[in-house]
Amino acid sequence: MIKEITSGVYPTMLTPFNTDLSIDYEALERLIDWYIDRGIDGLFAVCQSSAMFELSREERFSLCKETVRITDGRYPVMASGHVSDTIEGQIDDLTAMAEAGADALVLVSNRLASISEDDSVWLKNLHKLMKALPKDLPLGFYECPYPYKRIISSDLVKELIQTGRFEFIKDTCCDPTMIEERATLAKDSVLKFFNANAATLLLSLKAGYAGYSGIMTNFHSDLYHRLCHDWKEMGVEAEALQDYLGVASTIENQFYPANARYSLIKEGVFTNLISRRSDARLRTMTASQKMEIDQFHAISQQMSTRFSS
Repeated sequence: MIKEITSGVYPTMLTPFNTDLSIDYEALERLIDWYIDRGIDGLFAVCQSSAMFELSREERFSLCKETVRITDGRYPVMASGHVSDTIEGQIDDLTAMAEAGADALVLVSNRLASISEDDSVWLKNLHKLMKALPKDLPLGFYECPYPYKRIISSDLVKELIQTGRFEFIKDTCCDPTMIEERATLAKDSVLKFFNANAATLLLSLKAGYAGYSGIMTNFHSDLYHRLCHDWKEMGVEAEALQDYLGVASTIENQFYPANARYSLIKEGVFTNLISRRSDARLRTMTASQKMEIDQFHAISQQMSTRFSS
């Protein structure tokens, strides 16, 4: 096992489904190959984009295990699956990911305290979890927006750094001032911040962030790889690429993940729009919505040609 979180781009993996709603493992292999062909640095499996809240623990285990098997040590695989309400259930959630072979375990920030509970409750529950988790695996956090968004406070970031066990935070704060502060706090520590917000990506990289981990990797991860790895050498072209990625990311507000699934159908990776989401609108797309992704896909390909290294 790699057991190391490298800098760069970590796609928030989608889960392909068959018509009977079972996981399509053949499409999963195509998806992983597609990510790798586009220059990613690792994979974030069993996350919200993976439908982790709609999968059983057994399915989450199987999804992680297959991702590890297919990746075959080529890239680090981080996994979450941290969905249960009780601490006991959360220990089982994360232990399953460890047993499935994940290189790092990613905790969800809203699972450790309710929306009305303060940081002291959060920290107490964190220590309970940490005692039960394998001590040889790096840990991370994901500021998942569902079922509510809990941004990790600066004081808690300091606590995480002091443990020496946390190496990854998927940042969803979307706040330039907080990004600068977090980068300063994490400097010279093992903790790396990965931005999930495209509009602030270049700003965060300049501040010291390690890379990108967001849903737009399911459309054009190669462009994120280019910016994350080469922004210092790109000069004004880095700003041009940032301008495109920031504006392009607004497509995520239009029926994600159905639009990403449709884009991956165009890439020959997925075979359908089938999802576990209960919202029926996310299982289909109108003709005009498909045309929007067709056009978006065409422009992304032009940008990939322009910014290819």
